[in-house]
Amino acid sequence: MRILVTGAAGYVGYAVGRRLVAAGHKVDGLVRRTDAVLPKGVRPVPGDLLDPGGLPRGPYDGVCHLAALTRVRESFADPLGFFAVNVQGTVNLLQAVDAARVVYGSTAAVYGTPERQPIPETEGTAPTSPYGASKLAAEQAVRFHARTGAIGAVVLRTFNVAGSVDGRPDPDETRLIPKALAVATGRAPRLEVNGDGGTVREYLHVDDLAAAHVRALETVGPGEERVYNVGSGTGAAVRDVVAAVEEATGRAVPTLRRPPQPEPPLLLCDAAAIRADLGWRPVRSSLPEIIGSAWDALTRADG
Repeated sequence: MRILVTGAAGYVGYAVGRRLVAAGHKVDGLVRRTDAVLPKGVRPVPGDLLDPGGLPRGPYDGVCHLAALTRVRESFADPLGFFAVNVQGTVNLLQAVDAARVVYGSTAAVYGTPERQPIPETEGTAPTSPYGASKLAAEQAVRFHARTGAIGAVVLRTFNVAGSVDGRPDPDETRLIPKALAVATGRAPRLEVNGDGGTVREYLHVDDLAAAHVRALETVGPGEERVYNVGSGTGAAVRDVVAAVEEATGRAVPTLRRPPQPEPPLLLCDAAAIRADLGWRPVRSSLPEIIGSAWDALTRADG
């Protein structure tokens, strides 16, 4: 198939493009900068989601839409910017590009903080940040567009993504694993931990997420509309992540305990639907594998 990947030079977009090429597809990567680093075999296509006149028209057999603003805390300072990129950018893409199917990279942030754990796709959506709200609005644009029969669509709601492919580390050091690794390298003096470090989250290797995107793209048919959670289903407390980073790196990760914050003690993913429908399984999402690949990427970059 001929596929367009938006955000192709980003952390997840790079991994998805790499997987699509390996699967034998012809891949165009939408980039705003001509010097963007893309996987081997991905053809750069310049464009900006906020400039619909400059977007490629296609036709494409499919689009993996991954370009977005993603930092939750920043979204509170710039909610309009997040809605412009994440919602209007998605609308512009759907209007401009002739594609048979779209796989949209969404987030578990659309659920907010539900009491039911693990979280199934049937859980009500109640985002608590402008980021989550903007991603939910973009989801709805994709899904309602699919209901017109214009496209087949799959929404993939991802939990915490981590790890590395091709020696590319996660650049977002606001996330726990990159932050802990930054402390291990000495770039940060300590890791701040809320409470006793018992808050549990789950982590998914970026390569497993990329495989889910490929499987969804190859499976969805014209006019179909599907929503799947994508996650490992296995949780780890903050203190477990710190211990795993220390073991993988052989270096201490000093922590500074902060007062407990009003946050959910447990957030886990029910990914039974994507396993049953698409036959997808995470194969690289053990905590040692995730942290080991991320540490290897950092040491390569420093070397």
